[in-house]
Amino acid sequence: KEAKLKAGVYGGSSTFGDSTCTCKVTIDDAGKITNVYFDESYEGSTKKTLGDDYQMKSDWGSKWEWYEHAKALEDAIVANQGIAFITVDPATGKTDAVSGCTIKVDNMLKSYEAAIAKAK
Repeated sequence: KEAKLKAGVYGGSSTFGDSTCTCKVTIDDAGKITNVYFDESYEGSTKKTLGDDYQMKSDWGSKWEWYEHAKALEDAIVANQGIAFITVDPATGKTDAVSGCTIKVDNMLKSYEAAIAKAK
């Protein structure tokens, strides 16, 4: 659980190679995380903007599209009021801590950390 956070909307980003992940975190007046939003750049657009057209299911055999993986992570962070419950495998950048999220999350978590640092 995060330390007392200041109310507001905070953004952060993290870049890996040619991809930038952005995160927006909303904190209410009680210091509670009420919303987390991730997106990632992809070929002049973003993965959430592309939605089903990003084609993780068809091209990579994934059970879910990128935005569905991201939504599972966003919801888990809100439910757990932070990321302390998440461990990341350093070799793969993935976590087993979030059901429905089987993609690399290391860059996403770095963008979250950059956003939440502004709320402290």
